[in-house]
Amino acid sequence: KMKYLYLIFLMNLLHQYAGKSLRRNGSSLKSFEDIKNEIAGYTNIAKAIIDLAVHGKAQNRSYERLAVFADRIGPRLSGSKNLEAAIKYMFSALQKDGLENVHLEPVKVPHWERGEEFAVMLEPRNHSIAILGLGNSIATPPEGITAEVIVVASFDELHKRAQEAKGKIVVYNEPFISYGETVQYRLQGAVEAAKVGAVASLIRSIASFSIHSPHTGWQSYQPDVPQIPTACISVEDAEMMSRMSLRGTKIVVHLRMGAKTYPDSLSFNTVAEIVGSKYPEQV
Repeated sequence: KMKYLYLIFLMNLLHQYAGKSLRRNGSSLKSFEDIKNEIAGYTNIAKAIIDLAVHGKAQNRSYERLAVFADRIGPRLSGSKNLEAAIKYMFSALQKDGLENVHLEPVKVPHWERGEEFAVMLEPRNHSIAILGLGNSIATPPEGITAEVIVVASFDELHKRAQEAKGKIVVYNEPFISYGETVQYRLQGAVEAAKVGAVASLIRSIASFSIHSPHTGWQSYQPDVPQIPTACISVEDAEMMSRMSLRGTKIVVHLRMGAKTYPDSLSFNTVAEIVGSKYPEQV
């Protein structure tokens, strides 16, 4: 697989610069032939790296290190204690690995906490709904929100049924096409629901399948649109509510979210270098 990825990279690079010249160090031009020959000169080096990673001493090393890191640190939401622990861990690991110029660069990051949250279907039956608040969501009022649900499969359907959505909780049961295309519902779902007067939005997890497991992520509000609470739900619950809705069944959900947004927190970029032998002054 590594070999195929390397070949694809070379083909894309050669195609991208076919018939063109590039400036090197802002001065002399490099022709396509120069680039092709330079890349070809790294064949043995690339092969050695691939062999080391796939067959040699480094086999599975990256995966094993990632597993240790994830098991030891856990989720690393910006502004969290876990992120601080992750930065310290990686700073030390990079130093032990012998990389050069290992250092931390101060940076401000958003600090949002999900807090306690839950959702329960009240009608047509009592059913606990697995949820995870979406990043940057506001909280519900302390007593929560109890409202009827409207289920839609797309933004187009939501806009066509705008009058029905006012005062309701919008449940998006969007079909999964690809992560890049379908993730727009997570990013913009709350905004589009708020535009038509909804009181909250629940987004089907952006995944091809799940085992009753919500998949969360960040979402974005717009300055000129009211902010409403928003969370993701499992594929199964979204499909179930869609089936109920298509039968004409009234669905009522109680939603409570304790999310909080704090001032930006101080954090760090973790930086390390492998200084080149030919151009050591360049980064």
